[in-house]
Amino acid sequence: MQPIETLYEDDAIVAVNKPAGWTVIPARDEPAERCLRAIVESARGEKLWVCHRIDRDTSGVVLFARTADAHRVINAAFEARGVQKGYDAFVRSAAPLPQHGSITTPLHSARKGKMRPATAGEDGALPCETVWSKLCERTANGAVVSRLSVRPKTGRQHQIRVHFRSISAPLVVDSLYGGSDSREAGALGEESPALGRLTLHASRVSLAHPTDASRAVVIEAPLPEDLAALDAWLRAKP
Repeated sequence: MQPIETLYEDDAIVAVNKPAGWTVIPARDEPAERCLRAIVESARGEKLWVCHRIDRDTSGVVLFARTADAHRVINAAFEARGVQKGYDAFVRSAAPLPQHGSITTPLHSARKGKMRPATAGEDGALPCETVWSKLCERTANGAVVSRLSVRPKTGRQHQIRVHFRSISAPLVVDSLYGGSDSREAGALGEESPALGRLTLHASRVSLAHPTDASRAVVIEAPLPEDLAALDAWLRAKP
């Protein structure tokens, strides 16, 4: 089992860099000890409180509280949208995306735990907003692959994944929402790297410290090796 990198810790909180493929809390029909929380608790020898979750196949920052009081404060901050989260998303589209953009399509729950764009006036529609800026792109094999810096202003399930699919720019690898469950080496273009996981990374979390609101805490997770290789390929344009 690979070691879990600690990105930040103090008396109230600890943040780790979650590898892709791990759930934050126990998954149905899987042993409870296989989730990230249990593994980090065991390694640290202490109880931790989950402050937020990211998808199993998303890598990056996950924040835990070390006390119940800190957990309550952070939960309230999430509910009040006082916590900012940033992601790196690698998407594929037929044409270049604008340099900046915002997606405000409401979402609705769908079958088998998925989400979908809501229809106009549909009951149960959830307001959503995702903003992005383009960091780099490369055209190859008749498509454009882009790395985007993404900030979801709301925190709906699968929001980033569904929103970019809704504008015909799904994640390069995403088995649920119109992409692919993997990409072989060279599939995106000459010398492109092999990819075997969702091309989404939780790169940044910022919040007011739970015991001192005047103090800002910014936690960042570098790209994992596979996505860093994809970024390098994007930037090494022929």
